[in-house]
Amino acid sequence: MALPEMIPVEDLLGPPERTGASISPDGTRIAFLAPWKNRLNVWVQNLDDGTGPRCVTADEVRSVRNFLWTDDPRWLLYLQDDGGDENWHLFRADLEAPGAAAVDLTPFPGATAIGVQPSHGRPGKVTFYLNARDTAEFDLHELDIATGELTLLAQSPGPGKGWFQGRDGELLATALNADGDLEISRRDPATGDLHRLLVLDGADYPMGMSLAQLTPDRTAMWIDSNRDRDLTRLVRIDLATGEETEVDAHPDAELAVSLRTAAKAESPLILGRETGELLGVRYLGERQVIHALDPHFAEVLADLEKLSDGDVGELSGDTSGQRWVVSFFHDRDPEATYLYDHSTGESRLLFRPYPGLDPEALAPMTPVTITARDGLALPSYLTLPVGVEPSGLPMVLLVHGGPWARDAWGFNPTVQLLANRGYAVLQVNFRGSTGYGKAHTQAAIGEFAGAMHDDLIDAVDWAVAQGYADPERVAIFGGSYGGYAALVGAAFTPDRFAAAVDFVGISNLANFMRNLPEGAKPGLVNNWYRYVGDPEVPEQEADMLARSPIRRVADIRTPLLVVQGANDVRVVQEESDNIVEAVRAGGVEVEYIVFDDEGHDFVNPENTIASHRAAEHFLARHLGGRRHG
Repeated sequence: MALPEMIPVEDLLGPPERTGASISPDGTRIAFLAPWKNRLNVWVQNLDDGTGPRCVTADEVRSVRNFLWTDDPRWLLYLQDDGGDENWHLFRADLEAPGAAAVDLTPFPGATAIGVQPSHGRPGKVTFYLNARDTAEFDLHELDIATGELTLLAQSPGPGKGWFQGRDGELLATALNADGDLEISRRDPATGDLHRLLVLDGADYPMGMSLAQLTPDRTAMWIDSNRDRDLTRLVRIDLATGEETEVDAHPDAELAVSLRTAAKAESPLILGRETGELLGVRYLGERQVIHALDPHFAEVLADLEKLSDGDVGELSGDTSGQRWVVSFFHDRDPEATYLYDHSTGESRLLFRPYPGLDPEALAPMTPVTITARDGLALPSYLTLPVGVEPSGLPMVLLVHGGPWARDAWGFNPTVQLLANRGYAVLQVNFRGSTGYGKAHTQAAIGEFAGAMHDDLIDAVDWAVAQGYADPERVAIFGGSYGGYAALVGAAFTPDRFAAAVDFVGISNLANFMRNLPEGAKPGLVNNWYRYVGDPEVPEQEADMLARSPIRRVADIRTPLLVVQGANDVRVVQEESDNIVEAVRAGGVEVEYIVFDDEGHDFVNPENTIASHRAAEHFLARHLGGRRHG
């Protein structure tokens, strides 16, 4: 037995040939992301005669990641920031003017546009939130796409508060109260007074309400709810009475609220293109399950699921509900994308994003459940290298970010790179991870660098006891919260890891929270304040510092690789600068890489490739795995 040939880093981490396809409302074209001058841009192609494709955006500085069709076939909208600063501007591309420059519709320095969606009953217009007036407050605006005219619909009532439109343009208010609970209130159009409709317990929503979708008639809202149960279910909230009615639930899985595709975050709700009716609901356990709630869509879904043994990923249908474009989550055949016509039953493969990858050379991702020392079940994923005996391997413990997020089954280029180099890869949904019920998430309250880290150590012990991992050759690797976890591993359990890789990780919890953007701070009350503490309260700050790697630098003897984006507004560069300087002063090896044109999420392909090549070489030196080149 032998490992397969080494796959170049560029083949796994480089830009896909195509990705993120979405069908036009009339079903005649697709838009997708593909490279132009080594940056992903939006391309459009006719489906029936195959003419094109042609590039309709021209960003040669930073890859485009988010776009949407409008109801007018002339216009396409997309979001772009500047070097990873997360100040998202809304751009318009003119599909009838090839070569014309895209127009920045929100040209306000330091401002960001979020929540773009069609304006109900008003063709040619979209609504979104914009913080151009005050960076801490998001005002509700409407945009005329063709003219670029921007109209203020309602000024934010204050930090952490906002408006959304109900039926006939009626305004309803959302606000986080001092306890972190989410209040939804109706505004009296005559007096302007607010009348509270309902309160959602903030303890059930560590990152705020994850799903909030108005029903087509705008008399109600679909939300994810944990009321009276552990797992989230889909409920309907009547906006006149506040009455909550269950719409759908799964006995063993939560709504897939953190599902993410190449182009955007995919909602757990599958809605009709023209009417917005609820067609289906996604749930995510070990694998994804979709409940079809509409008879026509049930027929469509049954045929779509025959196209791949993966899970249905990004899905878009035309306004007739007959033509569909679907991609699939898959551990070894990533994002194969098909066109399906329900009127004829015909389907065809449109593209594979990475046609040069051989699925047989990639490693299967296997769900496993590990029991923590206190009995908590830790849903996890184990990926073993192909072609070698799975015994006594070097292993990488790959820790997800958030921490209010989760690992899921599917293609992960970092996992595949590591497995191809001969490492076992273990991903653990430790306590605090979402997607496994509120008890699993809330078990992390007060447990940063505590039981959350114990879960990771228990997982390593499990892999060693099973014979998969060599205890002397284990590394910890993660980004964001996962980077913090890697630093905690090096500082709090220095004898357990032969190497640690930290991408944009937190070294000082109090400093991290003080430096968060003003617009994000109102939302901290039901997650960071609840789970970790408030740095403005001295006793809580002291506890936060005790859980911060920067305070345990003297214990670090594990070699470190630290990677940082200079424009990161969530985990600022100071977090990495400080830990690198302190560890180096103690004589410990630290490799430090800063990318001047990146933020929290690395986007440009040369940076993604360079950072992973550095990780590949670093791990090979300290764990004995192989490296390419």
